[in-house]
Amino acid sequence: MNVSNKKFLQGVNLYLVGMMGAGKTTVGELLSQNLGYRFLDTDNLISQVAGKSINEIFADDG
Repeated sequence: MNVSNKKFLQGVNLYLVGMMGAGKTTVGELLSQNLGYRFLDTDNLISQVAGKSINEIFADDG
């Protein structure tokens, strides 16, 4: 990505939305590296708070 595009996106939060297995984490990690952003995976955050994996949450709670 060129420098002018990076300046345009400065201070903007990006959210990736899609079905499980679509590649959101992969794309998010690549974008964060290329743009110099911090990457947060909400699945990891939710798992830490819940104390179980996303798959376990769906199995237990639907």
